[in-house]
Amino acid sequence: MSLLERLNSDMKEAMRNKEKDRLSVIRMVKASLQNEAIKLGKELSEDEELTVLSREVKQRKDSLQEFEKAGRTDLANKIKTELTYIHEYMPKQLSEDELKELISQVIQELGATSKADMGKVMGKLMPLVKGKADGSVVNRMVLEMLS
Repeated sequence: MSLLERLNSDMKEAMRNKEKDRLSVIRMVKASLQNEAIKLGKELSEDEELTVLSREVKQRKDSLQEFEKAGRTDLANKIKTELTYIHEYMPKQLSEDELKELISQVIQELGATSKADMGKVMGKLMPLVKGKADGSVVNRMVLEMLS
């Protein structure tokens, strides 16, 4: 089942169950996917769908930080709820141990030894963990392992 089919199915279910928040998030994600497809002029591949989902998650995480800084717990809670719904459509996240293993494999493969090799490591690593790990966490772990 494609992501759009799954969203349509979940949207019907959310309407039946009168889940307003979930329905709203599904509609936003679906609209983002459709806008991206229109912009590219073709149907989205799984990778492109994942890119759109990741963008939606990142936008909400940024908003969450701002709302928490401003002391707006009402809006922060709304964003947290939206994030939980969006994460239902994301691939399973890598554990810290799985991430460390993958990072060390890439470092060995490239023969990286210092922080100067950070760009090479990140360039090779990010496509492998796309949607499965937060980029800032990956960046921090790579820095620690290259130090």
